[in-house]
Amino acid sequence: MPLTLPRRLATLATLATSLLLAACTTVPPGGDGAPFASFVVLGEDGAAVARVLTQAPACPAIVRDGVAGPMTLRAAPATIAQRPTASPPELSKPSVFDVLVCEAALPAGLASATVLGRPLPLPHAEPRRIVVLGDTGCRLLQKEDSFQACNDPDQYPFATVAAAAAAWRPDLVIHVGDFHYRENPCPASDQGCAGSPWGYGWDAWRADLFQPGAVLLQAAPWVVARGNHESCARGGQGWWRFLDPRPLLPGRDCNAADNDDRGDYSDPYAVPLGADSQLLVFDTAATTWRGFKPGDAGLAHYQDTYRKLAALAPRARHTIGVEHHPLLGIGADLKDAGKLRLLLGDAGLIQSFGAINPQLLPDNVELMLSGHVHLWQQVSFSSGHPSQFISGFSGTAEDIVPIPDPLPPGTSPAPGAVIEQLSAWIDGFGFMTMERRGPESWEVQVHDQHGAVRNTCQVRGKRSVCERTRVQ
Repeated sequence: MPLTLPRRLATLATLATSLLLAACTTVPPGGDGAPFASFVVLGEDGAAVARVLTQAPACPAIVRDGVAGPMTLRAAPATIAQRPTASPPELSKPSVFDVLVCEAALPAGLASATVLGRPLPLPHAEPRRIVVLGDTGCRLLQKEDSFQACNDPDQYPFATVAAAAAAWRPDLVIHVGDFHYRENPCPASDQGCAGSPWGYGWDAWRADLFQPGAVLLQAAPWVVARGNHESCARGGQGWWRFLDPRPLLPGRDCNAADNDDRGDYSDPYAVPLGADSQLLVFDTAATTWRGFKPGDAGLAHYQDTYRKLAALAPRARHTIGVEHHPLLGIGADLKDAGKLRLLLGDAGLIQSFGAINPQLLPDNVELMLSGHVHLWQQVSFSSGHPSQFISGFSGTAEDIVPIPDPLPPGTSPAPGAVIEQLSAWIDGFGFMTMERRGPESWEVQVHDQHGAVRNTCQVRGKRSVCERTRVQ
């Protein structure tokens, strides 16, 4: 529908703010001239952890409510020997992490916290405005012959997306995974990605997340879900050093392939949202959409994940699941001489969770937030399943195969899941927002890369409805 004049003016104002902020996403120097990145992640029970990444010789002080204190060294600079990865050995290399990773707890009730004069975003007891985004890295993958134009802000617009999301002034940011994509070197003849860092070290992580996402990292605390691009055979070393809110432990760091059974899995945790609501965050980095073979260790790991989710779920009446691989989503691609193929749910998770609970999730899980499929999508069900939202459209090269409208009769992402509405946006970059309207009610809006609203949905309990079934 056409925008009214006030909405057009608001959109133009947001665009101007986004472009200004996007131009300021360099990582600025600290007090000794060393560049640094700072952000806050929320972990178990909502515990807030401040992180600083710096090339300074020592961790800086943190000032909490006017009182200075030391930060703890989480990880020292290191070069990690080359290990087996998702790429052939000639397209892999050692991981160079030439930054200190420093951290400090932020106790509940703080009025202020700063590092090197920069304010840190503090958590809200009851966040009302939430940004949801995912799949933000720039794709450089030789095995798929897929090289995104990382140097073109229109073809890789994560900096613009992050700036527009920050301008929306969120209380909380949820990233649903796949932060890192610069795995292999850009071909010499490709000017679109010429000069891009690659591999799994700090330079690639900085280019994919910490530089383009700087303003959003400073805007609000983050809840982070781990994607398959952060598995141990890919960007898992950086995941554990930089992002996971839990302690960094030897053997759970993805440095040695012999420890991958430990490094590729982690326990779920709850983040309270106030108003008898919570997030349940769980790690699906090592699942497989094809399903597990008999005896595969992943099956037991994810059954254990389900049991722990079921134990955490009763802590609040209203629960939102946060993970990377959509249990209840639908994608599409062209295989077999251009024939359309629908990609339904995630077979590994459905197989694991479904063996314990045919409904797949604890009963009070009302909403699922995921990524992995490079589009925006909403699916609501009449069968008692939670609404599924996919927000995997924030920077990585987009999926471009349309999902049929209407779907073929009987299409379902999982056994017993009966679709009553599906809304999607294919081949468009942006981010999603959630604004609290009540204990079990949210208004969801889909924003393009400049912040303009392209769709609006209402969520009440497990069911949701959107104004548009297809965004053009």
